[in-house]
Amino acid sequence: MNTALLTIILVPIIEIYLFIKIGNQIGAFNTISLIFITAIIGVIYARYEGLNTLKSGFSQLIKNELPAYEIISGAAIAFAALLLIIPGFATDLIGFLIIFPLTRKLFFGKFLKNYKNTKTSNKPYIDGEFEDIKDDDERKL
Repeated sequence: MNTALLTIILVPIIEIYLFIKIGNQIGAFNTISLIFITAIIGVIYARYEGLNTLKSGFSQLIKNELPAYEIISGAAIAFAALLLIIPGFATDLIGFLIIFPLTRKLFFGKFLKNYKNTKTSNKPYIDGEFEDIKDDDERKL
């Protein structure tokens, strides 16, 4: 069976099961309130982490390094924010695990070992060609 189809079927089943179990323990109103609170806190924290990742990516570019971790981290933060907006406890748990820098580094750090400290260019100059243009040439600006 296709993993996407399996995910589409299993995630709502798990979420409904958790809604019922947690709702029985803390009550319906508290369960709904908890869902809204985790969504709001998660989106605010995702924005904060996204801006930090963006700043880190710009500092990597200034150092003339490839910001591979920052690119992957930005996409992961966007995915985590989406998971936190979707109502449910399992998606919130996965979203919070992805959004925190320590666990995100554990998840995605193994994929990026090849790109660590890679320079975008080893030359201190830019290769190029030039052509002299005469004063009466139409190409001159």
